Amino acid sequence: MEKRLKIDIHNHILPERWPDLKERYGYGGWIQLNHHCKGKAKMMKDGQLFRVIDENCWSPEARLRDMDKTGVTVQALSTVPVMFSYWAKPEDTLDLCQILNNDLAATVGKYPKRFVGLGTLPMQAPELAVQEIRRCVKELKFPGVQIGSHINDWNLDAPELQCVFEAAEELGAAIFIHPWDMQLDGRMKKYWLPWLVGMPGETAMAICSMIFGGVLERFPRLKVCFAHGAGAFPYTIGRIEHGFNVRPDLCATENPFNPRKYLGQIYSDSLVHDEKALKYLTFILGESRVILGSDYPFPLGEHHPGKLVESVTDWTEELKDKILSGNALEFLGLDKDFFLAGEERSGITEEDDETIEPPAKVSKLMSAA
Repeated sequence: MEKRLKIDIHNHILPERWPDLKERYGYGGWIQLNHHCKGKAKMMKDGQLFRVIDENCWSPEARLRDMDKTGVTVQALSTVPVMFSYWAKPEDTLDLCQILNNDLAATVGKYPKRFVGLGTLPMQAPELAVQEIRRCVKELKFPGVQIGSHINDWNLDAPELQCVFEAAEELGAAIFIHPWDMQLDGRMKKYWLPWLVGMPGETAMAICSMIFGGVLERFPRLKVCFAHGAGAFPYTIGRIEHGFNVRPDLCATENPFNPRKYLGQIYSDSLVHDEKALKYLTFILGESRVILGSDYPFPLGEHHPGKLVESVTDWTEELKDKILSGNALEFLGLDKDFFLAGEERSGITEEDDETIEPPAKVSKLMSAA
């Protein structure tokens, strides 16, 4: 029996080290790593603890051990969203993007059958973002990039951003869209609400902006995938469509087409933690539009990637294979046979536990991707 291929579209990695960015650029606000003990590091921002991470957030070898335990064949690597740095001077964000993307390319080059790269871009300067996405695809050989759900005060329908989407469509580059920069204070400061409630809302806003703003209409071959099961969008599509129908003066000002037209055009990862939600997501977007995503290595992720998909008893093995790998192969434009031949492994033995322990307790300040 052929080994089941699993491709994880949603996980995050950092370099083990990078330059002192405050010293490099002349101002603060940047994340630095403090390797304070073996196997752990503190992400620090202007001297304040942002998050404690384990070595699997920077070490490809530690990551491969976890992948081998849970049967993940390939990870599509992307940076941690706090590193987007859209707030900074554009030339400095471009420089940081190149540091991160070059490190990502080195990891992929070391283990090309286990990792592919999704680059990061200086989206606050669209002309520089176009320059870097071309470098990511043509020089670094990445199949795509990761961007945030908004860029400072711009939603994804902003006219300034359309040249980036045009370039991505032209290059055939996939775009993974991750929520970030949620409200953290006021009513949102308790109970982890920015991550539990803010992120799904952020993603729904990003999708609605791309639909109502005509982005998906202008670029019908643009490949976009949204994190965390497309957030709140699939479960509010009825309300969104109804709003479009009853208030076209508000909702149809830039695109005259019903939002449901685009349900077969967008992709989503599978990260919903609930079987009924996963089945509904697949029903709404389509069986060919949901891709395995785990949010590895963070606490809100699926600690055994693909376990929920594999546990759905009334799904065919063919459908499970589409979600676990086939849809990712299509989205990223990858060759299945390449990843099945001569797979690099970490040396895990059969005696090792087949599950991954949840990540260690993290800072109360901010604690998830």
